[in-house]
Amino acid sequence: MERRRIIAPSVLSADFLNLGRDIEMLNASEAEWIHLDIMDGRFVPNISFGIPVVHAIRKATTKTLDVHLMIEEPEKYITAFANAGADVLTLHYEASRHLHRAMQQIHDAGMQAGVVLNPHTPVELLHDLLPYLDVVLLMSVNPGFGGQKFIPQVLDKVIRLRRMIDERNLDVIIEVDGGVNDLTAPQLFEAGAEALVAGSYVFGSEDPSETIRQLLQA
Repeated sequence: MERRRIIAPSVLSADFLNLGRDIEMLNASEAEWIHLDIMDGRFVPNISFGIPVVHAIRKATTKTLDVHLMIEEPEKYITAFANAGADVLTLHYEASRHLHRAMQQIHDAGMQAGVVLNPHTPVELLHDLLPYLDVVLLMSVNPGFGGQKFIPQVLDKVIRLRRMIDERNLDVIIEVDGGVNDLTAPQLFEAGAEALVAGSYVFGSEDPSETIRQLLQA
């Protein structure tokens, strides 16, 4: 079966002095999603950007806005990110005590709902939640910093999660974030991932649009 392939460039690696220009580049590229990392300095060490930036990007693109909350108490902000224009909202398993309720809230707000797993968190913990998800985002680096090296054990997690989804005939996108490049992308697609987040590898290249195209064909 031919699986979908989605590249989601991470705005965290864009040029914030020329963010409008970089969004225009993504609009003209083959990237289907735009990935937005929201960090609060508590769940992860860094602070990134918040709702006003999401709202501004929403006005500049029709692409799918894939918003990844790396924050404590993410449930408090579901409605705010929906109002800002998020299409996909993913919360960390490690940060939310009531994930089933949170997924219902995300769906009720008109967004696709997803759960994020840190590298050490087993995919098997999602068994009972999978039917309520649109996306599972697997971190292939520790969250909070761009430019880290890919953790190869995540390939096995992708394979196991793919099996869990396919055995139950569910329609859940497997997304992977961290260390995505021309070497890891084909391995991840082969293992069963469908959406790949790429930050520094895309925006640090001489021709980001061409780099996105090459990742899709990996």
